[in-house]
Amino acid sequence: MSSGPTGRRKQKLKWSKLYTFSCLRPTTDESAPTDRLLGQPGFSRVVFCNESQLHKSKPHKYPNNYVSTTKYNLITFLPRALFEQFRRVANLYFLLAAILSVTPLAAFNPVSVIAPLVFVVGLSMLKEAIEDWHRFLQDRNVNSRRVKVHVGNGLFVQKSWESLLVGDIVKVSKNEYFPGDLLLLSSSYEDGLCYVETMNLDGETNLKAKRSLENTLGLDEDAAFCKFKATVRCEDPNPSLYTFVGNLDFEKESYPLSPSQLLLRDSKLRNTEFVYGVVIFSGPDTKAIRNSTRSPSKRSRVERKMDRVIYLLFGMMVLISLISGIGSALFTKSGNSKEWYLLLHDDTDNLFDPEDPMSSGLLQFVRALVLYGYLIPISLYVSIELVKVLQAMLINKDLAMYDETTGKAVEARTSNLNEELGQVEMILSDKTGTLTCNQMEFRKCSIEGISYGGEVTEVDLAASRRMNIDGSEDTKTGNSRISSSQKPTVVKGFNFRDNRLMDKMWIYRSNVSDMIMFFRVMALCHTGIPVEENRGNKLMYEAESPEEVAFLIAAQEFGFKFCQRTQSTLVLQELDPSSGLEVKREYKLLNLLEFNSSRKRMSVIISNEDGEIFLLCKGADDVIFDRLADNGRTYQQATVMHLSMYAEDGLRTMVFAYKKVGLPEYENWSSVFKQAKATIGPEREELLENASEMIEKDLLLLGAVAVEDKLQKGVPECIDKLAQAGLKIWLLTGDKKETAVNIGFACSLLRHDMKQLHLCLRKESPSNQQMKDVKEEILSQLQSYNQLITEENREGDPFALVVDGKALEVSLSYDVRNEFLSVAMKCDVVICCRVSPKQKALITRTVKEHSGKTVLAIGDGANDVGMIQEADIGVGISGMEGMQAVMASDFSLPQFRFLERLLIVHGHWCYKRISKMILYFVYKNIAFGLTLFYYNIFTGFSGQDLYDDWYMVMFNVLLTSLPVISLGVLEQDVSSDVCLKFPALYQEGQRNICFSWKRIIGWILNGILASIAVFTTSIYVLSPSALNKDGNVADIEHIGTITYTCIIWTVNCQIALMISHFTWISHFLIWGSILCWYLFLYSYDILPPTYSKNVFHIFTEQIGPAPVYWIATLLVLVISLLPYFTHIVIRRSFFPMDDHIIQEMKYSGTDVRDTPMWLREQEKSKQLTQVGYSARVDAKIRHLKEQLHKKRKSFYLSVTNSPVYKTVMRRDVVSTLH
Repeated sequence: MSSGPTGRRKQKLKWSKLYTFSCLRPTTDESAPTDRLLGQPGFSRVVFCNESQLHKSKPHKYPNNYVSTTKYNLITFLPRALFEQFRRVANLYFLLAAILSVTPLAAFNPVSVIAPLVFVVGLSMLKEAIEDWHRFLQDRNVNSRRVKVHVGNGLFVQKSWESLLVGDIVKVSKNEYFPGDLLLLSSSYEDGLCYVETMNLDGETNLKAKRSLENTLGLDEDAAFCKFKATVRCEDPNPSLYTFVGNLDFEKESYPLSPSQLLLRDSKLRNTEFVYGVVIFSGPDTKAIRNSTRSPSKRSRVERKMDRVIYLLFGMMVLISLISGIGSALFTKSGNSKEWYLLLHDDTDNLFDPEDPMSSGLLQFVRALVLYGYLIPISLYVSIELVKVLQAMLINKDLAMYDETTGKAVEARTSNLNEELGQVEMILSDKTGTLTCNQMEFRKCSIEGISYGGEVTEVDLAASRRMNIDGSEDTKTGNSRISSSQKPTVVKGFNFRDNRLMDKMWIYRSNVSDMIMFFRVMALCHTGIPVEENRGNKLMYEAESPEEVAFLIAAQEFGFKFCQRTQSTLVLQELDPSSGLEVKREYKLLNLLEFNSSRKRMSVIISNEDGEIFLLCKGADDVIFDRLADNGRTYQQATVMHLSMYAEDGLRTMVFAYKKVGLPEYENWSSVFKQAKATIGPEREELLENASEMIEKDLLLLGAVAVEDKLQKGVPECIDKLAQAGLKIWLLTGDKKETAVNIGFACSLLRHDMKQLHLCLRKESPSNQQMKDVKEEILSQLQSYNQLITEENREGDPFALVVDGKALEVSLSYDVRNEFLSVAMKCDVVICCRVSPKQKALITRTVKEHSGKTVLAIGDGANDVGMIQEADIGVGISGMEGMQAVMASDFSLPQFRFLERLLIVHGHWCYKRISKMILYFVYKNIAFGLTLFYYNIFTGFSGQDLYDDWYMVMFNVLLTSLPVISLGVLEQDVSSDVCLKFPALYQEGQRNICFSWKRIIGWILNGILASIAVFTTSIYVLSPSALNKDGNVADIEHIGTITYTCIIWTVNCQIALMISHFTWISHFLIWGSILCWYLFLYSYDILPPTYSKNVFHIFTEQIGPAPVYWIATLLVLVISLLPYFTHIVIRRSFFPMDDHIIQEMKYSGTDVRDTPMWLREQEKSKQLTQVGYSARVDAKIRHLKEQLHKKRKSFYLSVTNSPVYKTVMRRDVVSTLH
């Protein structure tokens, strides 16, 4: 990095000469004695700067900078993965069954039990390994980032982050992230100042100023570190982002350190060419990593309910096993057991004693537990995991969710929660970077009580179209500006078109002096600096906030170009109204009083070339209006009206004012201010604030400005669809209340007729006020709001709750929480302002636990990680603010608008697919497993299996597993377009209609009926008649094979009836599975008897040629499917669901032939919506109709009360009488 004049152009400015308030960060008393803390527990860390080799061994050995988020490693994978698999009750049961299968108690060959278990567990472990491998690759990308590290003799070389050690000297360049927690030694600025963006840590977009110690300012080039040695003694690693206690021992002196010298990992260097720093905390010791938590194990609501279904099936299995054990004991005890052909006394079974019915019954119970294990679907878990992986692949490949601007697509980072996407009831969203682009645009202004840049909003246009009101030519052509130039906007950050101000036309307005002062406030009252020239002799700017950049760009467009800043001067190139030429003027900067959250205003005190002193002030409307002089309120009424209009359009507003300060007044104030600055102690801030109040009063109002925090593309439309789908949306932001409310209007979360309930502390509570009084104040507000909501008619009066950070902190305390959540859940929208990352996570956890609803959290920064991990589903925006939110998320999106399709389309599909899939598994395993039970009843509870061992293996592994995968991956009740047109369909998942206990029990009963139909029909068709012309009757092998064939046909045809959306894949897998059974049976029965045993030539020579085999199969199929077919006919004919109606309309072509009916069905989904663009348009229509009605009524009253009307009416009466 060059240190010459060109490279050091910006360094000339010494910001330490300008007093600024500490903005949005805790203050630290640097004079506090730290020596007494150092060396004590918690403050024992010692760092040897530029001697990192000393930290490779004890006693000062610290971890390297490698960071890992993986769940396993090579050593722990096998034990931990096996533990995870056998936490599932079904897998644990089959492990027990596998162990029993190698004992004499087994009813099957051990291979038939062990092979499916190994297959299922192996596939699940493979999936875990692949997902952890992806986490490892992401870690490697972070750990392999490069940074310049001092290796000796003033030489800096590029090294990977993971190789850094505590004590290393690093050089970080502009727009790079800090690789660890660094102690700032120097920067490209002469006074050691640097700017840091902490978006990834606290979500704040304004830049933070950090400053090195004066004693290390000389370390400003590579060669200066040849002989540099120092020792840092500081606090131990901790998660506190805003505190740091330590001393720097350098050149035999000790200097206290504060958070101002600490650069945190994952922060970004901005507006500074380079910094030098020493690594204090590395890897897992850094504050960013200490604030992160391991991603919790999340399971969907459907999967948790599926466990209870497994428990129910397990209970059924124990019950029928108990029946079998008791039945066996009773059969043994009866005289039937003494029949000679049973051979019960031949000692063929050492575990069976016909003389001891009780012990024999107990052993039979244990054997039955293994025999009836097919009631428990062992392949369910692995099939669902496979299906979810395929679903995730389809989600990832959806081109409708690909963002061409960034080249990024949606990514399902975990496949465990696909179906949970279809059951979301609440969305907790971050604002900056999630709903907005964090790009400010200058949109409107109000000067001298006149509004400029006015426009007809999209809401107005939509309302006009809905009311069939013809707009102006501008409206028809899409140009909604009331007065605009024909020149399109080409300047980034400036989206303002009004020919009354543009192209120097403002110089012809009346009262030009106030307009000049307005533009001077815009161009001089800021913290920005010019950084480079753009095309067309235009300057670019950087500042602590994006609003200031937008103001500087706008001022430049209006003819007031901010050119240069030094320690004490501001240079402005102004447009001179008298001559129409641009002149360069220099203003002396006397003081700068910076904006912060408590002041809500910023002021600069300047003197012009004539020696006149002015205070230029900008800030929130209420703060500025309170400080206006009596003669400075000329434009206040008009400005207030304009501010209200701007706010309703979702714009951020700020008011401009000024005053001329006399020299004696300034000198008197300056002495007071300097004395306050020189004060050391806790009263310093209060004295400074009081001094500021002395000068910031008796202001003259100039006007207001409105900037737009540009929403991401499609955000209002997305929120509208989500609201129609029945989702409630909460906005959680670290921004101030006014900003959050403006964004609420911009994205149509709020509307003008919505009653806003503001929950806040009435005033700043004094230090001696008890927490009890604060809680009582909040409780009183909550109770009054609760009563208001209860008394109001909710149909026409939507409510929005707006909560600030301090009130929220009290509201989340244990004894206030329930009352707060009671009010919040009744409101249509909740907006929480000034929320810390920890509060975001706490809100998410509290709402989830209190409401029991499925909560989705979405954010883009590291400050959203806690919220994302606490939610049932966490979504990260892969935007411009690093990858922390994405790495902690379950799903990542390029932009917020894709959440609409992710939930309403893919969420809806995945929920219905997984629900149908589980219900089908329950059905087919009951239908199959209970035939074994019926056969045991038929054979005196003998514990004998009806089917060949290989039949048992093939049932779940091949013959019924593939069609269910096609159901889980490709099924669609309606198309994606229909899902988006009818978002109310999404509410089926919210109400859990498809996986309710009513439906589960229904499918269990369907499986029981199918098993009865298959077994009884097979037995009674085959028992009374010969199998072939030779008179041979069916034995156990014949009955088992024929019954098995009927089961295969029944369960595969059943899934064909369940599918709404057939593809060639579905047909291929369903009918191919049936064909596979015949191919397997043919291949198996032609094997030598050594392998095929009792089924040798059973198909080719025995049952295949027998007509009764094919007739029985067809008869059983019809009888077993008849109950379900009858049910769906009755359901669709007399009790149709929404998707049934839409399917009928779509497939019958009603959507084309009867368009009004189709549109009417669409409108039904919007009737209950109080939030969103559509609801806002409806509210606007009601408002316009009310105004029209009032005007008509007023016109009617004015006409009927006029003397002319009365005279005419009197004449009519007289003429009528005559």
